[in-house]
Amino acid sequence: MSKNKPSLKNIRRLQLYMILGYALIVITAVAAVSGLTAKKTDEVLKNKVISMSSSLNVQMKLNLDSYLSRMETIGTLAFGVPEFYTYDATDPNNDEFDALSKEKIITDKLYSLCIMENFVDYGVVYRNNRTVGKISNGTASLFGDKIFDELHSMIKRQRTNDGWAAGYNSDFRRIYYVKSIHENALLVISFYATELQQVFDNPETLSDMAIRLTDSSYNIIYSSEKDEVGTVLPENIAERVRDHSSSTVMDDAYLVSVNACGDDWFVICSIPTEIILGEKKQMQYYIIMVGVMAAALALLISTELSFRLVSPVKAFVSSLDTKASTDQLTGILNKKAFEEMASQRLETSLSIERHALILLDLDNFKGVNDNLGHAYGDKVLSKTGSILRGTFSTEDFLGRVGGDEFAVLLNGVPENDNEFLEFVKGKCRELCEQFASNYTGDNGDYKISASIGVSLCPDHGRDFDVLYKASDSALYISKKKGKDTYTIYSPETQEVNAQ
Repeated sequence: MSKNKPSLKNIRRLQLYMILGYALIVITAVAAVSGLTAKKTDEVLKNKVISMSSSLNVQMKLNLDSYLSRMETIGTLAFGVPEFYTYDATDPNNDEFDALSKEKIITDKLYSLCIMENFVDYGVVYRNNRTVGKISNGTASLFGDKIFDELHSMIKRQRTNDGWAAGYNSDFRRIYYVKSIHENALLVISFYATELQQVFDNPETLSDMAIRLTDSSYNIIYSSEKDEVGTVLPENIAERVRDHSSSTVMDDAYLVSVNACGDDWFVICSIPTEIILGEKKQMQYYIIMVGVMAAALALLISTELSFRLVSPVKAFVSSLDTKASTDQLTGILNKKAFEEMASQRLETSLSIERHALILLDLDNFKGVNDNLGHAYGDKVLSKTGSILRGTFSTEDFLGRVGGDEFAVLLNGVPENDNEFLEFVKGKCRELCEQFASNYTGDNGDYKISASIGVSLCPDHGRDFDVLYKASDSALYISKKKGKDTYTIYSPETQEVNAQ
């Protein structure tokens, strides 16, 4: 028996070694998987955040370029009056009565254009410092008797003889656009820098992101932190963007992106890294702690926690993707997102499910844009988005598929044929009624209505492209019938029936 005791002892020792070895393997595996999961999640998050921040900055830059380009376009409209570019107030041979008459023509034209935007200045400055149009007292005081020469020095683009400038004499309240009319005359447009708030509207998910516009010396022209305007870009941000015209940098302290735009200006977005990665660090701690304590269940627990770790990242990325898939003006899906979602829904739809594809095109919208300006047009489009959201349910897909063209895929509809058709007609009538009282313009003198075309699934097909073509045909008939009506496609006669 004594000979068997050491053998039993060895077996127990071996069992203990096996338990310890298994535990060591499990703990090592859990630690390795947890570490790799945390590292991979960190990389994915950083890459996504960098990509989204870079895309947001590019969008801000494009918004600014578009805004400034629109201001320049409004400026060029003044050249439609011959007196604007032929009259010279410095000419000593001018007849006084004739000069006053021409200046009145020019002034009337400038004031008619001035009401299109919140301009501080919209006028002409001549070499002898005579002004015509709207030149504010603030601008006159700022430049004094050097107004022509100082404004002329702001012309940086020789090809187009114009330029943008801000910060003259350390005054960053106004942004100036100057264009040469002829050698003795300058067109001057200015607006308050605070107007750029509509250009640099950051998403709620990045509400802590600071958005700035600076000149080439990094003097702040506009900032979401309003008390910064007129100061120099903070050095901890400037050192990360200096000598870069387009880049995104993320380190332990900040995520910073920069893009150069016209006239040597920079759009700079920054946010502390700890704000973006705060939840990630907390979840990493949980992964490690639970992995050590869970032992045999460590792999399952770490996997679960990995999903929990990724969840806030998914929510963050999903919010930015939603902005990318959403038409920012109307708040509904953009063309690409609508077509993808509608196509997928139709492809996966059961054979007994019914849908309707509604296309509507705004009537008289071009007249609003041409006569009232794009700002009014934008309000009409935004109002249309509100009408659609108020008319249809959350089950339906709403999209802006063109400049003034919208689409709806009805999903939550009755299965009964008669009820289904009446339901669709009711929605179309409701839309027409909503637009019936939709007027725009200062005096409500432009009526906006909608021409509507409808196709039914599966009656007219199940493929999105087929239904879209059918709805478009019906829409065309609504237009021919005088607009402000709806039409349901009829496949039997290849015609449509007015409803």
